[in-house]
Amino acid sequence: MIQEISLEDGLYFRQTLFDKAKRVVVKVGSAILTDESGMNQRVVDNIARDLSFLRDSGREVILVTSGAVAAGRRKKVMGDQPLTGIREKQALAAIGQSCLMHTYDQAFGRYDKTIAQILLTHSDLAERNRYLNVRNTILTLFRFGVIPIINENDTVCVEELRFGDNDTLGAMIANMIEADMFICLTDVECLYTGNPHSDPDARPVYTVAEVTPEIEAMAANVKSSLGTGGMQSKIRAARMVSNGGGSSFIGPGREDSILEKLFSGEMIGTFFLPAKEKIQRRKQWIGYILRPKGFLILDEGACRALQDGGKSLLPSGIIAVDGNFGVGDSVHCIGPDRKVIAAGLVNYKSTDINIIKQQRSSEILRLLGFKDSDEVIHRDNLVLI
Repeated sequence: MIQEISLEDGLYFRQTLFDKAKRVVVKVGSAILTDESGMNQRVVDNIARDLSFLRDSGREVILVTSGAVAAGRRKKVMGDQPLTGIREKQALAAIGQSCLMHTYDQAFGRYDKTIAQILLTHSDLAERNRYLNVRNTILTLFRFGVIPIINENDTVCVEELRFGDNDTLGAMIANMIEADMFICLTDVECLYTGNPHSDPDARPVYTVAEVTPEIEAMAANVKSSLGTGGMQSKIRAARMVSNGGGSSFIGPGREDSILEKLFSGEMIGTFFLPAKEKIQRRKQWIGYILRPKGFLILDEGACRALQDGGKSLLPSGIIAVDGNFGVGDSVHCIGPDRKVIAAGLVNYKSTDINIIKQQRSSEILRLLGFKDSDEVIHRDNLVLI
């Protein structure tokens, strides 16, 4: 069931949380940032004006942007050839990244704002020390009064280094710096309860209290150049930020002064409230950034202990092991229904877990000849998904 929130309550929540927001991440995608000729200069100018407005109001702001490949195509080095492979895309990103930043530098310069470029791959956040270094760099830029502009490093990215999409990257950055607000600007007005083109009873959803499967299914009701998959990634990003304690917004990025309108209380787009219980930042890193090196299949009793009891994972609850991983690696825990219920860092390598699975912790020493821990995953290193 979808938890309904009245317009009056939704407006109150919005205005309260927008007023309190002191640290804001704005993500803008290619759907609105580019046109047939490359970069859409009008949209770039709007973004620069709106983020400068937020910065002048005393807020710390970050822009997460796409557009390097589109800016590269504008140089016509490939003529009219179709973009066929990863090498061509990486080359165009290399050409376009400097053009993209030059365009932003000129746009923000008109408002006397200094920008900084940060290019990231997934490994920059998956390795804990590098993750903390990125965070410290961003916080230092805030201290200097600079606006960081972040993009995925498409020039070097291969599949295993990718975030998947900039919605995910933006949500990760928002949680990393404990942002109050994640604003995702795209080419849709808002979510709808049904398809407004075929359902006369379909109505806009202005406020979402919790991202449920019903809310995720609403992506199919949105007419967008992104398609259902693109909208689903935005809703998943909103859920990620919500679990980190922040608010999110999905709405029209081409509308003039959209951020000013949002922060002045206009009822535009769809607003996602923070979760009631915030996940600790280290557990966010474990649950949302690290990619699993393997999987542990659990019995029903172990699933209940993790989900309802807040317990650690013991070897007795593990039915099977999938993958080859070492001590300290990230794994996903899967229930009997084959759904992922948790992520965590293991205390034993996969071959050892295969030996001690379905056994009591008191048997670990006898079976392995050593015992580093009673738990396969301690609850401090485990987060429910």
